Amino acid sequence: MALDAAPQLAFSIEDGGVLEYAAVPTLRFALRVESTMPVRSVALNVQLRIAATRRPYTEEEREGLVELFGGSGDWGRNLRSLHWTNVPVQVGPFSDSTLVEVPVTCTYDLEVTATRYFHGLADGEVPLEFLFGGTVFFADGDGRLQVRPISWNQEADFRLPVTVWREMMERHFPGHSWLRLERDAFERLYAYRARNTLLTWEQTIDALLDRDG
Repeated sequence: MALDAAPQLAFSIEDGGVLEYAAVPTLRFALRVESTMPVRSVALNVQLRIAATRRPYTEEEREGLVELFGGSGDWGRNLRSLHWTNVPVQVGPFSDSTLVEVPVTCTYDLEVTATRYFHGLADGEVPLEFLFGGTVFFADGDGRLQVRPISWNQEADFRLPVTVWREMMERHFPGHSWLRLERDAFERLYAYRARNTLLTWEQTIDALLDRDG
């Protein structure tokens, strides 16, 4: 083995779905890592992006995504990939290839860009891009530990059905959506609810909407 030989890594996503028995909404992706030589471990950084330009949209979906990309006339310049999240993954020792799980914690907070995007879709698939960086640890020909960085040009694609996202959120928030308010707005809403002796937040919102006509 040459002194400067280092593992050449390749990545692919083999599967994706909902992580069972998770306390919070969590997706899981099966990541295949292949190497040209034995690896002691990999400290992997996974950057996950939504390749929003890689799918078509109905008029209804365009209306649901207006906060992200503007009106239909603005999509030509505003439609772009969206950063979703970064996930650290520790890969154990392997020789040729190994399969590891990448868990992605999700939220129903509509202030989060990725959540707004998923919420605005009616059907189809979400094109995802996985970008990989980090550090690989391996032994040289004399058995000495070596360390090499992983270039960020390593990528993998996966298309996640929108139904997977919806089923996950329905499992954790059955029949509900999530709304975050600033404290001042919440206190005024709480006072309105108490003043009008309304029993639930749904009744409170309905009363305000009915009053508005």
